[in-house]
Amino acid sequence: MFNNVALDKVDLELNTGILIKTKEKSSLARKKNKRMPHEPIVEYMRRDQTSIDVNLTVQEALDYIRNNVENDRIVYFYIVDEIKTLLGVVSTRKLLTSPLDVQLKDIMDTQIKTIPLDANVMDVWTEFIVHKYLAMPVVDGMGRLIGVVDINMFTDSVGDVLERDKTDEVFELIGYKLSEVENASVFRIFRFRFPWLLATITSGILCALMASRFELVLSKSIILSFFLTLVLGLGESVSTQSMTVTIQTLRNIQPTLAGYFQSLFKELRTGILLGLASGLTVATAIVIWQGFALGFFPGITIGISIFLNISAACVIGLSVPYFLHLMKLDLRIASGPLTLGLADLFTVLSYMTVALIILGH
Repeated sequence: MFNNVALDKVDLELNTGILIKTKEKSSLARKKNKRMPHEPIVEYMRRDQTSIDVNLTVQEALDYIRNNVENDRIVYFYIVDEIKTLLGVVSTRKLLTSPLDVQLKDIMDTQIKTIPLDANVMDVWTEFIVHKYLAMPVVDGMGRLIGVVDINMFTDSVGDVLERDKTDEVFELIGYKLSEVENASVFRIFRFRFPWLLATITSGILCALMASRFELVLSKSIILSFFLTLVLGLGESVSTQSMTVTIQTLRNIQPTLAGYFQSLFKELRTGILLGLASGLTVATAIVIWQGFALGFFPGITIGISIFLNISAACVIGLSVPYFLHLMKLDLRIASGPLTLGLADLFTVLSYMTVALIILGH
């Protein structure tokens, strides 16, 4: 019977075996494989995956592995039927600790995250980041196991390209590209960054001027001032989310008007749901805090404003990068300063307008 220390050692060796030879192969891999993130993942997957028949017991599976498997990069054991349809997965720890007479179908995990054959490198890289897997199976349209992609595929040739691509994307969101600031002087970096700060400063001044036009409304209900920061923050957060998703999507597709309206319809529905949930939550909190008599109308005002702002923020975050890309303009303009500035302007204008309509009299 294995003790816990032994099991930990075996499990660690099996689950990190994919990384043992990384340093030895890294320099050679970088020379051979400088590929782009949008290439098909089938070019990177391994076809020597370890699959085991679903009808075997744990003892039979262990015997099979000892006699037939020579792969030193095992992470998971994939359970299949007679036609190689993927049915489940068993981790090395679970296989080692389960009773020997139990069948694999009784211990396998059937909630499997798979990779379709038509996926690209970026799609799979994202899945590894989100789910923290060490390996993922590749299946065809009928669910049959074709191959496996493990984290080792990204530690050498692809990882450098993808990390640089994602780093460049982060820089784009704040208004400039990585290629413009690498090895640049302080004044050169200042020249690239300051114009985008001017966009933020401009939108902030315009928001302040608009708010000053509604001074009388704000003086009638001071609670509106308390929640202005929250309303602005929600609009900025949602517009940033939509913008980030749109920029990522536009890296993989050619934008069209038809595609825009399809995305707009989906994003608008998402914004309506987010706006309803957020608006109701905040309005309810205000009524509970201030009481029904004092908090009802301010709560309704702020709740409706949040609903409108979040719905509009989704549209702004989608539309700005989409149309700039469609017109073949630089997507850096769709970064934080412009998108967030437009979202802030709409937020303040709609917030004060709703307050004037409901509370102005």
